Amino acid sequence: MLAAYIEQLGSPDTIRYGELPQPVPQAGEVLVDVSVASVNHVDTFVRSGAWRTPVTFPFVIGRDLAGTVAAAAPGTGFEVGERVWCNSMGHAGRQGAAAERVAVPADRLYRLPDGVDPEDAVALAHPAATAYLALHPHGRVQAGETVVVLGGGGNVGSALVVLAVHAGARVVATASARDIDRLRGLGADEVIDYRDPDVVGRLRAACPQGVDVWIDTSARNDLETAVDLLARRGRVVVLAGLTTRPVLPAGPLYLKDCSVVGFAISQATTAELAAAAETIGTLLAAGKLLPPATVPMPLSAAADAHGALERGEVRGKILLRVEKAGRGDAEEVAPERT
Repeated sequence: MLAAYIEQLGSPDTIRYGELPQPVPQAGEVLVDVSVASVNHVDTFVRSGAWRTPVTFPFVIGRDLAGTVAAAAPGTGFEVGERVWCNSMGHAGRQGAAAERVAVPADRLYRLPDGVDPEDAVALAHPAATAYLALHPHGRVQAGETVVVLGGGGNVGSALVVLAVHAGARVVATASARDIDRLRGLGADEVIDYRDPDVVGRLRAACPQGVDVWIDTSARNDLETAVDLLARRGRVVVLAGLTTRPVLPAGPLYLKDCSVVGFAISQATTAELAAAAETIGTLLAAGKLLPPATVPMPLSAAADAHGALERGEVRGKILLRVEKAGRGDAEEVAPERT
């Protein structure tokens, strides 16, 4: 089968495109014919070694995929031909998603709702699941609470707005001026231009009773400002900013019974991921969760996709389309740059 893979950790140039043996599904696994995979920042962390996780070389990159069931072991509950998606490959010893065929553990595989485009599901798989986990098991959001989303215009930020509104929360977001109207259309009660010189003052005015859940997708992690604006028993959820080292104002934090919790989606339990998938599928089918702008690329361009993402050249979500034709043209070398 054709796959995008690495034989050592390193830069995007270590990604190769070519033939690998097809996976043989083990007990409890489902063999999936992949139609599309996505590219996430976490994929670059795993590929580079910035985030260490067990890998077996050659290692197929990527975590999110959509496709159809090619074969299913007895007891998995899946049947050949079913449309499915997954958002947790390429971590903890599991091979990745960027290949023609992938063996997926059945408890990490979800049926694609009728009428939902697989590319929409893959584009939303990582950001929407991240948003769900931030709000629910970690943020413990309740209806009527106030949620602040910093970086609301991004993939995760936009999903946070939709899912927080769906949970019955009041949402205040920061974003660039070009995203303000879009986020209001998604249900945000107030959207503040993050370039406003008094953005903190405007956040304070917008949250007169304090902030119940504070989530910063921009990766700045200004905990001094966050804790200052929290309500009693407010929660800060940290989900980005691998290299940040913010100052924690411990006194105000404990005097208000507040908390700071961090999480990484790759370490979520299968039960948490399944709960996220159920909500995502429901909102996708209802047309309430809209995919970000997508940048389609062929699977053979995976190295270029990783490079563009790391250089900050991508707005939206890169999708790697798996083309079944032209197999004879593949070589086990990195694709040429153009």
